[in-house]
Amino acid sequence: MISIQGLKVEFGSQVLFENISYVVNKRDKIALVGKNGAGKTTMLRIITGEQQPTSGTVARQADITIGYLPQQMQLKDELTVKQEAGRAFEHLQQMDAAIDHMNQQLAERTDYDSEDYQDLIERVAQKTELRALMQSDNIEAEIEKTLTGLGFERSDFDRPTSEFSGGWRMRIELAKLLLRRPDVLLLDEPTNHLDIESIQWLENFLKNRNGALLLVSHDRAFIDNVTNRTIEISLGKIYDYKVSYSQFVELRKERVEQQMRAYENQQKLIHDTEDFIERFRYKATKAVQVQSRIKMLDKLERIEVDEVDRSRMRLKFPPAPRSGDYPVIAEDLRKDYGNLNVFHDVTFTIKRGEKVAFVGKNGAGKSTLVKCIMGEIPFDGKLQIGHNIKIGYFAQNQAQLLDENLTVHDTIDYVAVGDIRTRINDILGAFMFGGKNADKKVKVLSGGEKSRLAMIRLLLQPVNLLILDEPTNHLDMPSKDVLKEAIQAFEGTVIVVSHDRDFLNGIVNKVYEFGDHRVREHLGGIYDFLRKKQLDSLQQLEIKNTPSTPTTVDADPEPVASQGKMDYQRQKERERRIRQAEKKVKTCEAKIAELEQQLAEIEDKLSTATSENVDIYYKHSQISRELDDVMAQWEKAGEELDEAKS
Repeated sequence: MISIQGLKVEFGSQVLFENISYVVNKRDKIALVGKNGAGKTTMLRIITGEQQPTSGTVARQADITIGYLPQQMQLKDELTVKQEAGRAFEHLQQMDAAIDHMNQQLAERTDYDSEDYQDLIERVAQKTELRALMQSDNIEAEIEKTLTGLGFERSDFDRPTSEFSGGWRMRIELAKLLLRRPDVLLLDEPTNHLDIESIQWLENFLKNRNGALLLVSHDRAFIDNVTNRTIEISLGKIYDYKVSYSQFVELRKERVEQQMRAYENQQKLIHDTEDFIERFRYKATKAVQVQSRIKMLDKLERIEVDEVDRSRMRLKFPPAPRSGDYPVIAEDLRKDYGNLNVFHDVTFTIKRGEKVAFVGKNGAGKSTLVKCIMGEIPFDGKLQIGHNIKIGYFAQNQAQLLDENLTVHDTIDYVAVGDIRTRINDILGAFMFGGKNADKKVKVLSGGEKSRLAMIRLLLQPVNLLILDEPTNHLDMPSKDVLKEAIQAFEGTVIVVSHDRDFLNGIVNKVYEFGDHRVREHLGGIYDFLRKKQLDSLQQLEIKNTPSTPTTVDADPEPVASQGKMDYQRQKERERRIRQAEKKVKTCEAKIAELEQQLAEIEDKLSTATSENVDIYYKHSQISRELDDVMAQWEKAGEELDEAKS
């Protein structure tokens, strides 16, 4: 379908990759992997034609369609969610209009025996047959199924896209892309804005989808379950493996070991040859041999070893004081924002040494409960923090608390203690701050780089309760491995908020599920929880499909009552509730848009802010907290609207 031959890309004097050749076949599901900056996104852009290579060719089959979801995109906000998703079918609507126009011509014309009339009949037949092959008769159902799978509620369908955050608008673009059914699908970090349920839905969709796929992702479980071929970009070359990602990891280890042995042998040869040249350079009797060895070194093709496999590096938390037996005890915990409830009747106990996960849809209250534990926001009920607890907390805004005028190396050097100081360069390298990057000032780092640096600082501080809120968002897979192994070896207590199944697997032994204003405890690891949830879904399906008997008491008959049977008073009450809920939703959405705009303006200023200008950091933190609160209110208002409409 796509043939890439002799590809070379360079930026100024830097060669990104050279002499790259491979073919994308119809049934290939390819994981495109490599360290940050290796050229993965560049490769996708070259395949789409958005970027031209320095040299080489990209041959695309004449009739194939390519769909591309970049990490960042410019979005238009002119339609509702459902209307915007429906734009995926514009080509079918154009085709239907063309067929209707040709059929009208056939009905109006009378030159039945002319060659032109016969040609028109043939074109109508071809177009009609092609349209039938596209299998999109029930467009409405396809749109709703895809949007629901990506986490949208039915109440969202008729809302303007402008009311949604950037992450949700990216989901709309992903929905359009999936609905178009291109022959080749290119996805660049598609799971960044998805929760666990939406990731699982997308995973199943891609596994069952026909057509080629090129996928860039740092979600190991996702790419391992979806892909059947792995292409690694490393040191300007590619390594093509016809296996899934987990098999590739094992094969890569063997390749690097072979490269290292060959590199060491060649280095010994070079050292011995250079030693010979130096010893006999000025001896006339050895002149011929010396010149021969000089020429040999000039012609020698030097072996390069791929990037160091940092996943083998071990990083241990420093010892921390022993804590009490129960670091966190919650009894009848409740959090409200005005009349809006986030969660209620939350009771649980986290024992010393337990590692637990907080999971659930965005806005369900995970980060809110973390803030309650941290004492950042008020709440109702009892929340007890155990004896001698020292908390290490990582949240997205932690990056804003770094000293902008320090270098990366000094930022870590100031918190490192003991023997760990001798390994600072190795630690920085494991988190993509190797070489000259260690000398960069914090103020020139990107948001993702600052988050990684804040994570390293946390890893070096003596704590006995770790609370991590989406810690892997800006980490590549080797860095995630380093962090995961450190947490597994950590002897203290851990609370992790994350949607990364592979990261959570092997770390947590208990899962707290957030949803429907409650927090439910599930014993076991993340995959035990996911298996149980799938069974629960099947049981719920069976319950819904089982006809009720006359002895069954329906505790909530209103959702199944038909519109026509509602009496006048109930209908008026329903309409009143809908109006109130819609008003709450619109008020929250307007406030969210205002706060997001304020945050964007502050973040622009942060790139030039100095360490003395502390007010701007305080204001950023204050608005971030306010935005979280309003988001929770918006979630609650949306649920009330759903209930009212049902």
